[in-house]
Amino acid sequence: MKTIDIPIRGMDCAECAAHVQHAIQSVDNVSTVQVFLGAEKAKVAYEGNELDFEEIRKAVAAAGYRAEPGGENGKPGSESTQIKNLGWLFGLIAGLVVLIALAGELFGLFDQLNSFIPWYIWLTLVLVGGFPIFRKVLSAALQGRIISHTLMTLGVAAAAAVGEWPTAVVVVIFMRVGDFVENYTTGRARRAVKDLSLLSPQTARVDRNGKEIEIPIEQVHTGDTVIVRPGESIPVDGEVIAGSASVDQSAITGESIPVEAEPGTRVFGASILKNGAIRVKTTAVGEASTFGKIIRLVEEAEANRGEFQRAADRFAGYYLPVVATVAGLTYLISRDWLSAAAVLVVACSCSFTLATPIAMLAAIGSAAKQGLLIKGGKVVERLAKVDTLFVDKTGTLTLGEPKITDVIPIGTISSEEFLVFTASAEKYSEHPLAEAVRQAAVDHAQELFEPEEFENLPGKGIRAVIDGKSVEILNKPKKTQTADREEMDALLDEGKTLLFVHIDGELAGFMAAADTPREEIRQAFSELNDIGIDRIEIISGDSPSAVAYIAEPLDVSYQGGLLPEEKIALIREAQASGRITAMVGDGINDAPALAQADVGIAMGAKGSDIAIETAHLALMREDWLLIPEAFRTARRAMGVVKGNIFFTAVYNLGGLTLAAFGILPPILAAALQSLPDLGILANSARLLRTK
Repeated sequence: MKTIDIPIRGMDCAECAAHVQHAIQSVDNVSTVQVFLGAEKAKVAYEGNELDFEEIRKAVAAAGYRAEPGGENGKPGSESTQIKNLGWLFGLIAGLVVLIALAGELFGLFDQLNSFIPWYIWLTLVLVGGFPIFRKVLSAALQGRIISHTLMTLGVAAAAAVGEWPTAVVVVIFMRVGDFVENYTTGRARRAVKDLSLLSPQTARVDRNGKEIEIPIEQVHTGDTVIVRPGESIPVDGEVIAGSASVDQSAITGESIPVEAEPGTRVFGASILKNGAIRVKTTAVGEASTFGKIIRLVEEAEANRGEFQRAADRFAGYYLPVVATVAGLTYLISRDWLSAAAVLVVACSCSFTLATPIAMLAAIGSAAKQGLLIKGGKVVERLAKVDTLFVDKTGTLTLGEPKITDVIPIGTISSEEFLVFTASAEKYSEHPLAEAVRQAAVDHAQELFEPEEFENLPGKGIRAVIDGKSVEILNKPKKTQTADREEMDALLDEGKTLLFVHIDGELAGFMAAADTPREEIRQAFSELNDIGIDRIEIISGDSPSAVAYIAEPLDVSYQGGLLPEEKIALIREAQASGRITAMVGDGINDAPALAQADVGIAMGAKGSDIAIETAHLALMREDWLLIPEAFRTARRAMGVVKGNIFFTAVYNLGGLTLAAFGILPPILAAALQSLPDLGILANSARLLRTK
């Protein structure tokens, strides 16, 4: 199975995207089609070696849209500035037409114009002005489909049939104005994708055979050395191999404070060097980079529709025939073609199909800027309903890096001397706890000895000769003084790991190491409770005592010593009782539980393929305060969606009623039919405001 991205032009709303998807799906060898309104493209999966682009172009054209070649290189929003300026000019002219139309209706000027201008001139104006819309309506009709513009076109025809040519012309003008309004509305929703795309560098400076050359980003390969200078954007994911710099990673992680990069530091494409210069060994580029994954997730989010969007789509399918029926009944009862035409015109907004996706795109785009990657409207809907949160411990509630918490010398040796001998012995050990011991010495500004001998003791620990003395660091003591037993047991009860240090065969003391909890956990849990998450439970494969040490101060329930299948069973049990669940994990060993939960949340997803692919929501930085913010974003989004739908329903019902009783003439109906789209945009724009 192969995939290709095909730019699609001319889509205004979700209804357009559905028509394009249906058209491409009918082409031979096409397996699946995803149409992204925000990115203005279709992702086509096909079988065989080649896909006939000409057939796709014809199918899309028959539906009233344009498919362009250039696949991967196509950029969303590629319309020229001149066309946009013409659009705004047209809008200004249309505004003047509104005033003239209202004055004409009020003072009877239309009757004079109608008698003064021949009918064929009026017809020409109608056909020329409405041609782009009439073409879409005709294409849909030939395929047996009714679109929102179909009804308005019937309204124009009704006005023309009874000789109300000025009305027909003004309605056509408002049809075009309405299209510009919808383009603007969806264009605002696309901005998140466009802004992200513009951050991606198109060229890179690489070292080839000792020479620096600048090449298109498509020609950079894994393993290439990329040179980045102050003020430039890093074009690839990679590891710093030379130089140092302060790097702004806000586009990737949402962190406002730059990080210091030096040899060994991982850096991400679209990050910006504030100062310094670095050489980066490429590990990923283009769509495989972290930034590429972010763009892909934001683009695909709109294709992952939730229940609200699917319900709106189904409603639109019934709504149009109902409106046509109301218009027919209006004529049968009143014998007034203009009232029937007004019914058709006022109900033609795409607002029902825009109500959900505009809000979802705004919410998902805003969340992405904060470092939250949400995979579509369906996830937003689920996230807003979650009442139960399961949490992994290691690497999720904790930093995933053990630290020395207690240093307990025995006998006459001082704490400083004990730490020096221990850290010196661990100087060349690769065990994770060895790094914790060395870091403890650094924290206490201790200068270490160079080991005279060093030996690993498999399953036991290490042995070294330090300053002529034999030092052994073991996981069990050779002998334990009774006076120390209680203190050891207390540390073990806290879930800590003990290291026993022997100098010249005698127990000189012991150390305790623990995976320390993240500082922001308590505040995050408090915020989650305030939001309405009434059940938080820590489920971990670590020992029950280690889990208890973390959980009890947080006052949450917990279970330790669990296998992956046991975690899944707990989540299923909660789901069976009617709970809506979320699972927070590190995205690797918790992948099965993340997939089972209604919403899987991966901590620190940057660079982790498993986290991004398995979880429904990924955090681009390891900050627990992002999790309550994700829930708040989802609940705000669903509030906006419900508000959009309520506003649209009330507005359309009122407009239909006024038109059916002859209170709202076709001209005013045409002027008012675009307002719901602007209302939806204004309401949804509230989601773009971030802290």
